[in-house]
Amino acid sequence: MVRQDIFTEYATGLETILQQQLPQLLQSTDWQQKYRSLMQLGKLLPAFADELKRDELKVQGCESQFWLLHQKDPLTGLHYWAFDSDARIIKGLASLLLCQLNGRSAAELQFDTAKQLLARLQLAQNLSPSRNNGLYAVLERVRSQAGL
Repeated sequence: MVRQDIFTEYATGLETILQQQLPQLLQSTDWQQKYRSLMQLGKLLPAFADELKRDELKVQGCESQFWLLHQKDPLTGLHYWAFDSDARIIKGLASLLLCQLNGRSAAELQFDTAKQLLARLQLAQNLSPSRNNGLYAVLERVRSQAGL
């Protein structure tokens, strides 16, 4: 059974990342500083309990372990995600992507915006091909869960 408050906890954490940490990352030009900041982002969000680290929640295509939980609010049609990873950098990167997508309707979800953010932060050229592939696997799972 999934605790419903996990989505509230993640929504609060992702909103903080969107409003506070993302603008700082966009201003930074030092890759090492960005990397350290990304590692810290994952700490802003709660870890999954062991019972949520199930195979059906795993995103395939990630070198690291990554679990993604989705909920669509039946009244509002808004999509919410909670996630965890055994790699802090992946959890931080996912935080950057999902802070822009969480709490939106299918019509509002802008996957191009998430990909553009990665380009603006100049992350793709500094991440290994397997990390980039993992991020795109997460985006594809999110897109599928949102019914797009």
